[in-house]
Amino acid sequence: MINSLRIIRYYLIRELRVIQPIECGKINKMWGKRIFLILIILFVALTQVPADEFFPKENWKDQPNPLASPNAKVGGEISTYSGQYPKSLNAYLDNNSFTYDVFSSMYDSLLTLHPITAEYEPMIAERWSISEDKTTFTFWLDKRARWSDGKPITAYDVQWTFQAIMDPKNLTGSYKVALEKFFPPEVIDEQTIKFKTKEVHWRNLLALGGLNILPKHVFEKQDFNKINFEFPVVSGPYKLGEINEGLFIKVQRRNDWWLSSAKRFQNTGNFQTIIYKFFEERENAFEAFKKGLIDIYPVYTARLWVNETKGEKFEKNWIIKQKIYNYEPASFQGFAMNMRRPPFDDIRVRKAMAYLLDREEMNRTLMYNQYTMQCSYFEDLYSPENPCKNPVFNFDKEKARELLKEAGWKVNPQTGFLEKNGQRFSFKFLLSDSSTEKFISIYAEDLKDVGIELKIDNKDWTAWIKDMDEFNFDMTWSAWSSVIFKDPESMWASKEAERNSGNNYTGFKDPNVDALIEKQKTIFEVDQRNAICREVDAIVTSQCPYILLWRINYVRLLYWNKFGTPSTVLSKYANESSVFGYWWYDKDSAEDLTSAMEKGEYLPGRKASVFFDEEFKE
Repeated sequence: MINSLRIIRYYLIRELRVIQPIECGKINKMWGKRIFLILIILFVALTQVPADEFFPKENWKDQPNPLASPNAKVGGEISTYSGQYPKSLNAYLDNNSFTYDVFSSMYDSLLTLHPITAEYEPMIAERWSISEDKTTFTFWLDKRARWSDGKPITAYDVQWTFQAIMDPKNLTGSYKVALEKFFPPEVIDEQTIKFKTKEVHWRNLLALGGLNILPKHVFEKQDFNKINFEFPVVSGPYKLGEINEGLFIKVQRRNDWWLSSAKRFQNTGNFQTIIYKFFEERENAFEAFKKGLIDIYPVYTARLWVNETKGEKFEKNWIIKQKIYNYEPASFQGFAMNMRRPPFDDIRVRKAMAYLLDREEMNRTLMYNQYTMQCSYFEDLYSPENPCKNPVFNFDKEKARELLKEAGWKVNPQTGFLEKNGQRFSFKFLLSDSSTEKFISIYAEDLKDVGIELKIDNKDWTAWIKDMDEFNFDMTWSAWSSVIFKDPESMWASKEAERNSGNNYTGFKDPNVDALIEKQKTIFEVDQRNAICREVDAIVTSQCPYILLWRINYVRLLYWNKFGTPSTVLSKYANESSVFGYWWYDKDSAEDLTSAMEKGEYLPGRKASVFFDEEFKE
């Protein structure tokens, strides 16, 4: 439930995770506020220390979390908007951030990282080692580690979890990418397990350390693909509470968590109850927030931030409005084109589609110039000293027409539509959020002007995910979370193009990219890997599998003024998700809020802009 508790788990098993299309494309799926910590630390130690240093150092001590406030109190509840109802709470089956965060609050991983120093720390595994040739990984489990039913967590649980993920019949595609590089693990004894890898890869320890371990004795006789909403035995700091399908899910803090007395987990995971509320439309969720039915609301729509955050509740500080600047890794979003089928199997067509999207005009007319245009899939690998030089497809109808003509598309003068081999240029745009239709409608008008027919196919989130898992789409709006440790394999490797439930949505294949992906696997120096990722980025961008959109570099946050927060408000590398790890319900503030609203009085304000480096001093 703590930031460090989720660092490896979230980021290093699945390098990217799908998030719903949103106006600014932040890191966590705009399914609402992602819970708990989506925090990633730059682990330089991995690239520089000998194998025996992967043991906890002899002088390692259980120390308080430096980001946690000593003023935090346990108790109370917080409610949050979490998008549309998920298809599952089993993160191994449902490739999205919300599901993962709930799941990882219930199931601990083998290792964790310190939230500031980024050194490995024990979790279920109390110690570990890596052979000198980096092919053998051994984990010794903490004998104190317990499931919620009192049974010990053993090496057999770790072995079964690995086997369940790798079982071909289980729909765990995105996890298989990292774990298929290992042979089946060997149980040495109940507390010891050994993994051997088929190939050296800088990600291997991260992949194993980040495994959320499941209880074999509970799930081994069940159909893994049907383990969705019932988790009677857990190991983490939270357990499932009441579920009202389609409306809300509650998770409850466990007082008997086996690590609850550890110093590093004090003053974190403070809420007794977290309530995730589901709405089909974000606009409805925002109205519920203003009525006090939701406690916290990250704003992903410029119009709401600029025009709808006025009036008594905001002026009198009953609702706090803040911009939070930290080191959240840059996500990306765009219109994904299915390269497996015509017409988007033609690079000329894909480039033409990019030239026909007027991003700048949308930013001016719909988003109050709040955003910067993306030119990369790895935006945070660039800087003023190392600028992005990728090809940019700015709005240009004439270039689009030339490319379409070159690709063999000609206008039928009787219909006004482009045709090729007797087929009209017509495609479906798959959407999961009707609030984004205004963007697609503008795009459709520009497409129509050159003879292309766009049809909107709006589905709920579950249906959208099913279509994406099966690659059953022409074009869609897709947004992805990001990480500091860039690994392009799951999204851009050719072998991932046909893996159902994987991350290579577009079906991208390129031998040069494959070669670069192979090259970076054995490089343990982060800067060298990043340089290779920039090469990958340039190639991918030139192939235009996505029409890249826009982003902002801060978190826009609204919340009712009844919570205690650390001075940084959010953690270093996370977005609003870290609220659930570090905030707490402040009874006095809640009473002050109630009194102020009854009397129409002002409450003390808080900083309008919060900068992590200004607030956190080591």
